[in-house]
Amino acid sequence: MNFFFEVLIGGLLSGVMYALVAIGFVLIYKASGVFNFAQGAMVFFAALTCVGMVDQFGFSLWLAVPLTIVVMIILGIAIERVVLRPLVNQPEITLFMATIGLAFFIEGLAQLVWGAQVHKLELPIEDVPSEYLMEKFNILVSQFDIMAAGVCALLVTSLALLFSQTKVGRALRAVADDHQAALAVGIPLQRIWAVLWAVAGLVALVAGMLWGARNGVQFALTFVALKALPVLILGGFTSMPGAIVGGLIIGATEKMAEVYIGPLVGGGIEGWFPYVLALLFLLVRPEGLFGEKIIRRI
Repeated sequence: MNFFFEVLIGGLLSGVMYALVAIGFVLIYKASGVFNFAQGAMVFFAALTCVGMVDQFGFSLWLAVPLTIVVMIILGIAIERVVLRPLVNQPEITLFMATIGLAFFIEGLAQLVWGAQVHKLELPIEDVPSEYLMEKFNILVSQFDIMAAGVCALLVTSLALLFSQTKVGRALRAVADDHQAALAVGIPLQRIWAVLWAVAGLVALVAGMLWGARNGVQFALTFVALKALPVLILGGFTSMPGAIVGGLIIGATEKMAEVYIGPLVGGGIEGWFPYVLALLFLLVRPEGLFGEKIIRRI
């Protein structure tokens, strides 16, 4: 039974980090209707910029992190102004294709500036079993996973407070509900989108550092965004609570499937099981658990 809880808790903690990546998608999609395919590239760019400052310039991590935050905010604002603002009234497919091109550009820019080699990112969190849980409950759970989940939870809570308790948050929710109505009452739509892209850049930095510390800062970080797709399908593309719940479900089920079903099919199930689960879920509730249900009349 202890082993079952170890697998379950490890999966849930990984799911929190999946949810963080998914929230980057939700922020942009909810307010602008754009599916930001470049979010994975932003995760890679943020992590590579941070570790590049440490390795090439000799900066301490405590200095590199705030500098990278500034860089990601500037990048987010630049993306909104240079790429998306001229395409505001274009069809959604045009905006989607623009983010695909943007993803390749950001990936290339990151490697052009910092190189394509794999970097090691060391955070002040050791990836060792938690002594407290091991002594108290005889459960082996990574201390890194616990701390990473705590950081993600803190960031998600901060974003929730931003949306619910601040003037900017009320403007963001108004834009998400109705662009034209928001413009009619004097809300600066383009400025709000710039704020959203800056916040998405910050989310990408946190996600990139956590996943980079776990797997190394390398091009494979761009594929973390693909793991967020099943999360979005389960939770809904417009819901932050849905991203959290979807992340927990995906994280837990993929670990359980790998441990209990993987040996029966030769292993490797962790890589594709979330997509199978998402496909099955699409057949039942295509709008997601927290998405707005669309009634189509024939």
